[in-house]
Amino acid sequence: MLAAQPALLKSKIAASPAPLPLAAITGRHEIGKMRMTQMPEFSSKSGRAPAIRAVISSDDKSIGTAQPSAGTSGSPKLSPSSSVIDVKAVITVRKKMKERLTEKIEDQWESFINGIGQGIIIRLVSEEVDPDTRTGKSIESAVRGWLPKPSNRPYIGEYAADFSVPSDFGHPGAIIVTNLHNKEFYLLEIVIHGFKEGPIFFPANSWIHSRNDNRESRIIFSNQAFLPSQTPTGIKDLRREDLLSLRGNGKGERKKFDRIYDYAPYNDLGNPDHDDDLSRPVLTGEKWPYPRRCRTGRPPTNSDPKSESRIEKPHPVYVPRDETFEEVKQATFSAGRLKALLHNLIPSLAAALSKSDNPFQCFSEIDKLYNDGFVIKHEEQKQVLESLLLPRILKQVVSAGGWLLKYETPAIISRDRFAWIRDSEFARQALAGVNPVNIERLREFPILSKLDPAVYGPPESAITKECIEKELGGMNVDEAIENGRLFILDFHDILLPFINKMNALKGRKAYASRTVLFLNDTNLLRPIAIELTLPPTPTAPQEKHLYTHGHDATTHWMWKLAKAHVCSNDAGVHQLVNHWLRTHACMEPYIIAAHRQLSSMHPIFKLLHPHMRYTLEINALARQSLINGGGIIEASFSPGKYAMEVSSAAYRNLWRFDMEALPADLLRRGMAVEDPSMLCGIKLVVEDYPYAADGLLIWSAIEDYVEDYVAHFYPDSHSISSDYELQAWWDEIKNKGHPEKRTEPWWPPLKTKDDLSGILTIMIWIASGQHAAINFGQYPFGGYMPNRPTLMRKLIPEEGDPEYEKLILNPQYFLLSCLPTQLQATKIMAVQDTLSTHSADEEYLGQLHRTHCRWINDQKILSSFNKFSSRLEEIEKIINARNKDSRLKNRSGAGVPPYELLLPSSGPGVTGRGIPNSISI
Repeated sequence: MLAAQPALLKSKIAASPAPLPLAAITGRHEIGKMRMTQMPEFSSKSGRAPAIRAVISSDDKSIGTAQPSAGTSGSPKLSPSSSVIDVKAVITVRKKMKERLTEKIEDQWESFINGIGQGIIIRLVSEEVDPDTRTGKSIESAVRGWLPKPSNRPYIGEYAADFSVPSDFGHPGAIIVTNLHNKEFYLLEIVIHGFKEGPIFFPANSWIHSRNDNRESRIIFSNQAFLPSQTPTGIKDLRREDLLSLRGNGKGERKKFDRIYDYAPYNDLGNPDHDDDLSRPVLTGEKWPYPRRCRTGRPPTNSDPKSESRIEKPHPVYVPRDETFEEVKQATFSAGRLKALLHNLIPSLAAALSKSDNPFQCFSEIDKLYNDGFVIKHEEQKQVLESLLLPRILKQVVSAGGWLLKYETPAIISRDRFAWIRDSEFARQALAGVNPVNIERLREFPILSKLDPAVYGPPESAITKECIEKELGGMNVDEAIENGRLFILDFHDILLPFINKMNALKGRKAYASRTVLFLNDTNLLRPIAIELTLPPTPTAPQEKHLYTHGHDATTHWMWKLAKAHVCSNDAGVHQLVNHWLRTHACMEPYIIAAHRQLSSMHPIFKLLHPHMRYTLEINALARQSLINGGGIIEASFSPGKYAMEVSSAAYRNLWRFDMEALPADLLRRGMAVEDPSMLCGIKLVVEDYPYAADGLLIWSAIEDYVEDYVAHFYPDSHSISSDYELQAWWDEIKNKGHPEKRTEPWWPPLKTKDDLSGILTIMIWIASGQHAAINFGQYPFGGYMPNRPTLMRKLIPEEGDPEYEKLILNPQYFLLSCLPTQLQATKIMAVQDTLSTHSADEEYLGQLHRTHCRWINDQKILSSFNKFSSRLEEIEKIINARNKDSRLKNRSGAGVPPYELLLPSSGPGVTGRGIPNSISI
């Protein structure tokens, strides 16, 4: 390659600074075999090296004068009689999978620089203190090697650095890495060979910035976990310095290479400079409270100083450098394909359909999306599509007429095309669908609203005992409530305050809804009454409409329309509250606080680390293209431009950290009762509740693993209360991550092992099992739009209304005209498929990726993890057996899809199963 491009290489060399003499860079001096090194910028007249300042960024100022740090001292002094040990450091780096020609030449140049020892400098820091400097003993060496040693793994290379260290050097605890190249590189790990203890591992899995971008060096700790009080003296200061480097000072705009974690409100959703109609409220304060996101520091908009200016696609939104998608994720799915989908596919669909963005005329037109597809004819759109890695739902077939796009048949109709029509399937999905977390046991009657009656009208529901008892087979309401036979899907109070605003939007019509369901003698649920409510307006009082089963054709179709409105409400609350708010948004502050307050050597950070992967990046992408003003969610769901206001109101009125525990949530909703003899101490009211039954298995496995883990590192309550990093982490989550909720009495204390285990189990459950249960079924259930319409475009007409005659004449067409248009439907289907897809590099619960296999040096913890993994394998067998149990009719039977959303393992693609470690899509 170099021979083929002599002119380009000469240009590259000429453009680079002239290489300094090696001794000038490293200050290398030879003492016998031992190479003593000192980088010139670390030297000082006093003979002691200055501190490693906290890493902020190129435009930030120092936090302040730091104290001298371990590892920045000069090399250890040798007495004439001291012996030395030859030590080798093996540095493993990951190279790009796909490189342009210029990048390959740059790699050759970097190899040349490494070969002469002027590319990467590493300093080994001992856990022991040098008595002269009172800092950790340290010694430095340059990484050498004209070419990285090839690995048996693709795209992996290895370099080496040699040390000669005193025999009394002690155990290495940290490595300081300085990257003298012009660009960053990805460091997988460093392994130190030569000490009598055997190989010492320093896992990194991190981007090492160029010194041109940030002059501060990186600190990498070994895989030995230490509580703050246990930190070896030689690396205590480095522990503190590394945390300071991650916090920043809250000033300046973040750069791509930064690794700074800080908080900001959701003030970047609107774009008032572009259009007044894209202005959105800042989600903060008493009126619009919300969890905090990762700060980017972008300047304010011109129109609103409280709103942050936007970065529009395809330009990336800042997240700390190590939070970005790895290349394999970009290549196989998320970054590349999600962006391609949002940037190119949807405009292509719009171009194909915009001239006739009509409702579907009949159900066979919807079926054609899967059976026949539709043609993209525009030549420029064909060229765009040719360049895309399209999701698996879109099959490409070149035909004379253009590009044929076909959607995969979603699971909900793959076994039974007409299941979605039946009441039994409507009810089954409340227990085994993509949103199984809203159903509650009805415990009081009459049903009352908690909203202000002076604003929203009478609180009493239109659902009366008389209308319910007609469906109870001789049982009265009081008996049904006492026996746990009545249930409710209640979207009344959460939506009623927004209904008038929503209905003022073009093409949106909605009600606040309540649905009562009855558990019959065969333990099957069925809906028996639906109430749809419109709030009062300046010119009209509150309207309540009651729908029940009917035996005539008109009542039958009215009932179908009422169910469609309920499904639309369910889809909106699912997406904005249960999915986005309760998993994505609430997880982000936990992650930010962990990086700011818990050292990477802290055992709790090591436990949480796999459950934080990719979450900040996927959330940033969502703020850019999904939940932003004018984004996909606003365009596709009933609340429209008020979508995030609905989410904020739910956070204000409903969200509680302690209720995010699965057993607590089931008890709160009345779906379980306390029973110490049962798993997790609760008994399900509905035994055949697949989400809850399988979820409790996963919850229990996580809980047991976490309790073992916590007990291993914390012998008593004092060790928890005295762990200042841990206490700072929990305080910051409450005070900075959820500031509007910081004074709530329900936050768990953090004083005992049980307190800590409970907090951690909730977080890991949210990131893994809970997100999997409500995310990866989006296309399998929502890919057939009539099953879960994301919006409704018409109210249900009453006799005498002009629309009523249309309903009578052609009820099928009227129903379809209420549902999303062809463009709206195909938009959301494409996005739902993207959000339901596992990438090829997914890391699943109980599994260790090969790059993380040396995450901790603790055999007892590794044994505990293996036990956890084995238990998850057993749980998978239990779930598969349940799906074949004919007694469990909500997960087995003719045409009934098995409940697989909480099966731990999966392959890539839209599988409707698999529990990733983290919220990665």
